[in-house]
Amino acid sequence: MNAIVTAVSLSSSHSFSKPNQDSIRLLAGLGVEGDAHLGITVKHRSRVAKDPTQPNLRQVHLIHAELFDELAERGFSIAAGKLGENVTTRGIDLLNLPAGARLLLGESVVIEVTGLRNPCVQIDRFQKGLMKAVLGKDEQGKVVRKSGIMAIVLKGGEVRPGDAIRVELPSEPHRPLEVV
Repeated sequence: MNAIVTAVSLSSSHSFSKPNQDSIRLLAGLGVEGDAHLGITVKHRSRVAKDPTQPNLRQVHLIHAELFDELAERGFSIAAGKLGENVTTRGIDLLNLPAGARLLLGESVVIEVTGLRNPCVQIDRFQKGLMKAVLGKDEQGKVVRKSGIMAIVLKGGEVRPGDAIRVELPSEPHRPLEVV
């Protein structure tokens, strides 16, 4: 199966969920036009409280639709945009991409993967028990965060549902994703 964008979402407020859109415009070095997290410096409220001058490594949030399938098997009902992501994908193993991987979305957009999203308490406020469902453990007992990845925009443009996604891996050695 080819990797594709299945939905795009944005919200101008710091709400947990983001309404789906017909398209979103990504702006190089800034993020998603019209989204509350747009900017050169960090916009996530808890991070702004710690240091508002730190660079925004969370310009675009991506989640794989396969997570929604997994959660449905566990009794949760989650739709695209409901966990606050800007881009919902299918057919790409987002969580196992290395840091620095580039994703080419549609005709022209290029984003660079910066790290993992760390689910926060808001996720349990959205649906009770969801935090535990998006956290797992690997064979070594290390925490696995399933709630998506974060990226910065290198080359802007429009992104729409149905757009193809291509992956460019960075030079080796690859660095695993860490929370950003």
